[in-house]
Amino acid sequence: MHEKTILLVDDDFLNRRLTKKVLLENGYTVLEAKNAIEAFGHLKKAAITLAILDINLGEKEQNGISIGQQIKDKFSIPFIYLTAYENPEIIGTAVITAPSSYLTKPFKNIDLIASIEVTIRQSVTKHIPKITVKDEDFKLELPINQINFIESDGNYILFHTDEKTYKSRSTIKKIMEELSSKYFVQTHRAYIVNKSKIKKYNNKNVIIGEKTIPVSDNFAVNLNNIAF
Repeated sequence: MHEKTILLVDDDFLNRRLTKKVLLENGYTVLEAKNAIEAFGHLKKAAITLAILDINLGEKEQNGISIGQQIKDKFSIPFIYLTAYENPEIIGTAVITAPSSYLTKPFKNIDLIASIEVTIRQSVTKHIPKITVKDEDFKLELPINQINFIESDGNYILFHTDEKTYKSRSTIKKIMEELSSKYFVQTHRAYIVNKSKIKKYNNKNVIIGEKTIPVSDNFAVNLNNIAF
């Protein structure tokens, strides 16, 4: 699964197509939206790395600054404004929402890609969510991006990573409440998987590395929200 998924919000089809082409050529996965409704639909379902927001999305639509504020408040992912506006008042309003960058059109491709990469690197180092697990007789704050999948084992939960397996006294239900559905999905009453670690899947199994994890009928619908 691609680790860098970009949400591109722009109401102009041509601008969207040109920007998407640049992003695809540089190895990003792109989800498109022409308004706030489509943008939040993607944000609720997919594990998005960064959003690129045009400020003007039409007279009757929420503007990009409004979307940026809601992304900051509710989704905690970085975003960049990409706009034709150079008005000091609009720039001042946009800056209040704390975007990672503000690029004006027409933009140089290298400037866009550089802004994205710098933003992603800063975001990763700034804050990686963690969950408390046991490492033998000690407690450890385990970054969630290191978790491949989670498995129920009696009264314990096992957290499988590339290096080792950690445990915690809990239940799948409680752990799923702690984790963001943007990054994790439950596939079975005894399994939760990290979306970004999925190699491939169908309605019966999920493959992570060399491990095959079952998908039960009750949870198969959850896989419809996974975006590759």
